[in-house]
Amino acid sequence: MSGLYMLDYGAGNVRSLVNAVNRLGYDIKFVNQPSDILKAEKLIFPGVGAFGHAMTALKQKGYTEPLKAYIASGRPFMGICVGMQTLFEGSDESDEPGLGVVPGKVTLFDKKTKAVPHMGWNGAQLVKEQTQIDGQSVDYSIKDESVYYFVHSFAVPYNEKLKDWALTTTKYGDEMFVSAIQKGNVLATQFHPEKSGYAGLRVLQSFLKGTGIVDDSKILTKNPFGLTKDRFTKRIIACLDVRANDTGDLVVTKGDQYDVREKEGDNEVRNLGKPVELAKRYFEEGADEITFLNITSFRNCPLGDLPMLEVLKRTSETVFVPLTIGGGIRDVTDPDGTVHPAFEVAGEYFRSGADKVSIGSDAVYAAEKYWKQGKDGSSAIETIAQAYGAQAVVISVDPRRVYVQDPSQTTHHVVKTNQRGPQGEEYCWYQCTVMGGREGRDLDVRQLVVACEALGAGEVLLNCMDRDGTNSGFELDLIRDVKAAVSIPVIASSGAGCVEHFEEVFAKTNVEAALAAGIFHRKEVPIQAVKDHVLSCGVSVRPIDNVI
Repeated sequence: MSGLYMLDYGAGNVRSLVNAVNRLGYDIKFVNQPSDILKAEKLIFPGVGAFGHAMTALKQKGYTEPLKAYIASGRPFMGICVGMQTLFEGSDESDEPGLGVVPGKVTLFDKKTKAVPHMGWNGAQLVKEQTQIDGQSVDYSIKDESVYYFVHSFAVPYNEKLKDWALTTTKYGDEMFVSAIQKGNVLATQFHPEKSGYAGLRVLQSFLKGTGIVDDSKILTKNPFGLTKDRFTKRIIACLDVRANDTGDLVVTKGDQYDVREKEGDNEVRNLGKPVELAKRYFEEGADEITFLNITSFRNCPLGDLPMLEVLKRTSETVFVPLTIGGGIRDVTDPDGTVHPAFEVAGEYFRSGADKVSIGSDAVYAAEKYWKQGKDGSSAIETIAQAYGAQAVVISVDPRRVYVQDPSQTTHHVVKTNQRGPQGEEYCWYQCTVMGGREGRDLDVRQLVVACEALGAGEVLLNCMDRDGTNSGFELDLIRDVKAAVSIPVIASSGAGCVEHFEEVFAKTNVEAALAAGIFHRKEVPIQAVKDHVLSCGVSVRPIDNVI
């Protein structure tokens, strides 16, 4: 297809969409100037981040009017995420008006009743069907039984004015929203097909292979009220700790209380495989997300030569679930003295295939500054979230227990723990650490997560140094405490050793996701076994699907 174009306004990860299109056997061109839009035979508009940022970029590049003209011409159009939201009249996120193609306004989810952003896999209930298929199928291969990957804080509530436009609706907690729209030549999804595994690839394939134009006279619409159920699932995440070994090769390793070297022999870095190959394996085995933690940060590398950029590029060619990269998301100084702020570094990772960046030590420093002087817009959390959205920023927390006999012995937030201290202490506070756990700070986890949410972070990756590599189960006291402190999603990490640990953490903390590393790398506990077990216990998880 020579006339397939992508409109990229310069924000977020579009590499994964290009790779998905290529995986399906198609080539795609980029819109480089306004006139390219009207050359297209089919046009895809992916969007990541903030509504206002997207609309401002469209106007500055001169894309707004050609885009509306293209849609009005009747040629096939597909919007994704913010690419769908911009079709509406406006958003509570910004004073910038939308394109106005579809009636209605994008609104913020209610944070009081559920975690926001809506981040993870959920169903998409079809509310249209065809009396006769003549050309393009109206469902675009979206299936009621499948789940798709969503990551957004704003959505379009369903109402009767959208009856002719709504293709699918989705329920998240107590709110129902339009998760896909369709009318004539227009298809747009709030979810990310390119990050929704094979179920998402089937949707893209339907748009690419079909005519992209539906005969609306053959459509019947359903009333979504009472039909749409909350099918939000818990995520099982595979984590790959990546570092250079003693010969300079990138390997996946795993620590024991953050010590990644073998205890016996020549004390080499523990090597559990190659990062790109392992990531592909986990995708095929059903991991809902994959997280790369760069545990050495490659501090002396120029920005353009960071080894993890190549890992992401290669991984995104075969892995179609969300990718997070952590470690080294900070200001970088090249050998020639050129300084690249963290915002620019994150942009390079996004363009290389990352969907989210995870910030560790710099999040601690930002929180310390926040409690001293408030927000000033300069932290990496703030600058990245401003352009790419809160959902793109994950805070990686590396705490350790500090025991006290009585809460009065510390000014920090104290938790009553089931893991008593060496002197029988019943209380502890969780001390934040930096530099890979090597340095403790005068900051507790409660202070950290509250500050980072206020600065704009969209998710917490909650580790525990005391549990790392022990296979003794997750730190439930800590996880419950953090869940009570923030309204953003939380990922439980550190300590998983068996399938029952996943059941326990979901049942006792209501956490949104659980992450493991070593037990997956060593094939001690397969991802399939985890999903089968928690599903049998009544926990909703994404089914494993490996057929386009």
